[in-house]
Amino acid sequence: MRVDLLAGSRHAMPAALLRRPPVILLFDSGLGGLTVLAEVARARPDADIVYAADDAAFPYGRFSEESLSTRVVAVMARLVERFSPDLVVIACNTASTLVLPALRARFAIPFVGTVPAIKPAVAASRSGLVSVLATPGTVARDYTRSLVETYAEGCEVTLVGATGLAAIAEAALRGEPVSDAAIAAEIAPCFVARDGRRTDAVALACTHYPLLVERLRRLAPWPVAWIDPAPAIARRILQLIGPPTERPDAPEATAVFTGEAPSGATRIALAGRGLARVESEPFPLGV
Repeated sequence: MRVDLLAGSRHAMPAALLRRPPVILLFDSGLGGLTVLAEVARARPDADIVYAADDAAFPYGRFSEESLSTRVVAVMARLVERFSPDLVVIACNTASTLVLPALRARFAIPFVGTVPAIKPAVAASRSGLVSVLATPGTVARDYTRSLVETYAEGCEVTLVGATGLAAIAEAALRGEPVSDAAIAAEIAPCFVARDGRRTDAVALACTHYPLLVERLRRLAPWPVAWIDPAPAIARRILQLIGPPTERPDAPEATAVFTGEAPSGATRIALAGRGLARVESEPFPLGV
């Protein structure tokens, strides 16, 4: 996939300059970024990690572009002030395709964004039929359509704006019952059959969706390659701040929410991903 970070920007950090274990902040509108967290923790097991969920504003698709940009920059200012990260991962396609320029202009730290993995999906396809499963907001962005024009020559790309799949993923993570029929209806438009060819690669252009990948595989009408952006994000982090370093103490991992700190099944799920410390940094709508 393409990880959107300007390698030559003033925000890039030469690996040799960061000798201590870094603080890595992962930011998402909700819990989808946990799929990225696993890869980041595997790449830099020495890092102190802050997972920040702007759940007070979830889902981001209900905001206008201007209001969402204002919101994300304001929340990020609070998080940067509190946690002083060495690098920030925007583990959200919607925010990445809209707010990265404003974040880079405001903060003198490197940002790694997540954008639709159209290039690797096209590379994985043999049929020439590729789908991008995203939120409606990501599908509507000019940025996404530009990626299609740039990387999808020779392929037919179907952009699918799933209206409820991110919320379904959050519900499933909380242990709530989610019907197979609901998931199947969300992904059905991805599967195109034409002239003896069938879709054979689907880019998961929302970090929530890999939370459901086993069910996606089971419910798909035929096998496809599901392209997860997380491994490429982890590789980009290593390019920017280098490989793991030794440290005498255990790394810290904290989850922080802009709404109320979760409890019950969500807290258990967070602990299972190494986030035993869960806090709230209240940032209600309208702030």
